[in-house]
This record gives sequence, C-alpha cells and structure tokens, in this order.
Amino acid sequence: MNRRASVAGCLLVSLSLLAVRALPLGAAEEKPASCAAAPAPDSADPVAPALCIAAGDMLDVNVFDTPELSARLRVDSNGDVALPVGGDLHVAGETAKQAGAAMEALLRNHEILNDPHVSVFISEYATQGASVLGEVKAPGVYPVLGVHGLLDFISVAGGVTPIAGKDVTITHKNDPAHPLVIRLDNARDLAARTNAQILPGDIIIVSRSGVVYVLGDLLRPGAFLIEANDRLTAVQAVALAMGTNRTAALDHCRLIRKTAQGRVEMKLRLKRILAGKDSDLAVEDGDILFVPSSLGKNLVYRGIEAAVTMTQSVVAYSAASTL
Repeated sequence: MNRRASVAGCLLVSLSLLAVRALPLGAAEEKPASCAAAPAPDSADPVAPALCIAAGDMLDVNVFDTPELSARLRVDSNGDVALPVGGDLHVAGETAKQAGAAMEALLRNHEILNDPHVSVFISEYATQGASVLGEVKAPGVYPVLGVHGLLDFISVAGGVTPIAGKDVTITHKNDPAHPLVIRLDNARDLAARTNAQILPGDIIIVSRSGVVYVLGDLLRPGAFLIEANDRLTAVQAVALAMGTNRTAALDHCRLIRKTAQGRVEMKLRLKRILAGKDSDLAVEDGDILFVPSSLGKNLVYRGIEAAVTMTQSVVAYSAASTL
C-alpha cells in the first residue's frame, strides 16, 4: 500500500509540474490586437488597425463544436449582445478577436464550457460606412451591410450624374497610399474589374468629365463631355453638335475660355480650319464655342456675357432633362 501511495504521489507531482509549465506567464500572455492601436511608423509591413464593434453591428458568433451556443447577434444601442446562454456581454469598442476572447471567458467563468473556443465575425457594419463622393446623384456616407462591391454603392448613391467621368477611385482605409482606379466602360470584363469589395471607412470618388459647350447656329447645340485622357478639337466639338446650319457664319466663330485672370475670347475661323488653311484648336473643359448666324436676326453674337448666359440656360435644361 505504501508503495502504491508513493507511486501515486509521484504521478500527482509530475502532473502538477506539467500543468504549471503549460500555464502561460502573465507577462508573456498574448493579448488580442486593439482596434485603437496604430501601426508602428517604422514597420516595414504596417498592419492597419482592426475595426471596432459598434452599436447596430451584426456579429456571427461561432462556438466550436457547440452549435446550440452559436448565434447571429445584433449589438444593441448600449453596445451589448445577448448570448444564448450566459446573459448580456458588452462588446462595443472591441475588435472581433477581443469579443471572442471575452465570450470564451464568460462561458468558462459561468462553468458553461470547460474549454470554449469562440470566433466572432462582424458581418454587418451599421455605423462605420463607406463614403461615396464625386459625380453621383446622392453623395454621402452609406453603411456597409454585408459584402458589397463598387457598383452596389454607386447604385445606392443614385447612380452617376450626366457629367460623370469613367474613372472611379477607391481609397481603402487600411491602405490609403495605394488608391485603386477602376474605369467604368462597356467592356466585357467590367463586372470582374468592379468586383472590388468595399469595406467600412473606404472612400469612393466618381470622377467628373470635362464639358465643352457648343452653341449658336448648329443642328443640335448643347453640352458635350470630354474625358480626361481624350483630346477634343473645335471641329470635333462642332461635329458632336451635328454640324452647322447653312446660315452659320463660319468665319466669325468665338471660343470663350475661362482662365485664372477671367474669361478670354478668341476668334475662330472655322471655315479656314475646315479647308485646312488653319490648324484645328483643341478645346478644354469649360470652353464655350459659339457659332453665330450670318442672317443677323436670329443668332447674333453679343459678347462674352451673352454667351455665358446662353450656356447657363443649356446647363439648366440639361439638369432638368435628367430629373
């Protein structure tokens, strides 16, 4: 009996020593990353801070090998979630990893599970939205509810305006130094190129296309778009307006350009340009190309102010036609 007791005592001592060695030291205990911790400035590969849980967010809680304790929980206005077993737990201001560790501690302290393993995923961000700016009809900050891409947010913002450009810039919150530029066109791979996932804190900017106003004695006067990487000349601008009428005074055209010193007026002999005697002139964003009438009664050029007033009328008509 004494020998058996001695052997049993040795085994208990050995197990105690193993348990002590298995326990992590308090100083060396790994703590979940804080959502408020900023990346080290000298780090070669900086890691962006994790996003905090906020009121209204949806959490997918998965308790390993215990589906009855797993649930999809909405954070209430106080920043708490109601666990299936164990009561309420405050999670606002914590990362998903921190919330999972807190749930493990609660299950363990309440003796619900001896060794719980909890993973938390923030499936919906209700308060940390993505900003949609630029040439969209309803710019603003929109909540990121679930997984959505670029086209989803442009659609939520009412779509693009009539003067929107084709380039869209996405600046991710976790990598602001490397914005992503996506070109919206009718190519077959558009869906694949615009499949970038939008995360909370991201900024979407829809570019503005340049506009040239072609007014006067033309078949279809109006405002026409110029893409940033396209070159549009005066003759091409007139062609966009379906050409001039027979009564147009081609040698008395005017090009009005807005500069830092104000508006500048330039004479444009369109007849000589069409004949190849003068070089064609490139038009810029905001230019006004005015083609007067030779009849002198219907359309007479009366200076820069009259052309600007006519341009404002075209802008107002274009805006009204898109409503």
